[in-house]
Amino acid sequence: MAWTKFPYTEAQYRYAGSALADHWQRLHRGDCEPFPDDPAVQEAWRSYHAGDFGQAVESGVACGLAGYNAANKAAAIYANYLETDDRRKCDLLLEVAKRCEELQSRTPADANGWYLHAYALGRYSQSISVAKALAQGLGGKIKHSLTRAIELQPRHADAHIALGAYHAEVIDKVGALVGGMTYGAKKSTGHELLEKALQLNPDSAIGRIEFANALVMMYGKAKMKEAERLYQEAAACRPMDAMERLDVEAAKAEIAD
Repeated sequence: MAWTKFPYTEAQYRYAGSALADHWQRLHRGDCEPFPDDPAVQEAWRSYHAGDFGQAVESGVACGLAGYNAANKAAAIYANYLETDDRRKCDLLLEVAKRCEELQSRTPADANGWYLHAYALGRYSQSISVAKALAQGLGGKIKHSLTRAIELQPRHADAHIALGAYHAEVIDKVGALVGGMTYGAKKSTGHELLEKALQLNPDSAIGRIEFANALVMMYGKAKMKEAERLYQEAAACRPMDAMERLDVEAAKAEIAD
């Protein structure tokens, strides 16, 4: 398939040689992915951070289970931000979910096997409509995978973001009463999870974006000023790789609208 090119070409997103290890902790503060021993897996992650998403998927899958997280994150971020064909986007996200289910079966202690499963199903749900996804039972799978990711890695900021956003999305679509009774979704829990995410990863643009979106979904106009402040902060974040750059540009676009 043809992959849409990452539109920014800053050289600093290419972590050649020892630069990848040197910057790993900051690059992976959100997902707590351990630094890989295998040089081929390292190369897949280099491609991911540089925005060579197609190459990252190909290289990661070729490495087997050890490279799946690189491949899955690359495919999921690409699908969310750069893929313009809706059917292709959904196919990519479902492929990620399938690989994650293999990881869950064979390496169940891998937190990102659970987190990326939920991320892919969450973005897929938004593509087909959250209401339809809830009717298909995807909400329970997403919540379970995110809860498991946090149990395995309590400092997983991105899983906190996604679980907080889950509570907000459910409340937005079915209301607080049904959301609480049927799906266990609560405004207070969503708020706490998103606050915790920013404590764990203070440099996160996407944490601020999702927090802003969640505030509006859960509280409406009463939280609009706070949401606007969070978007301004997100737009001012300094991106360290391709994904973070896409997050920052998304915040800037939202402010411009």
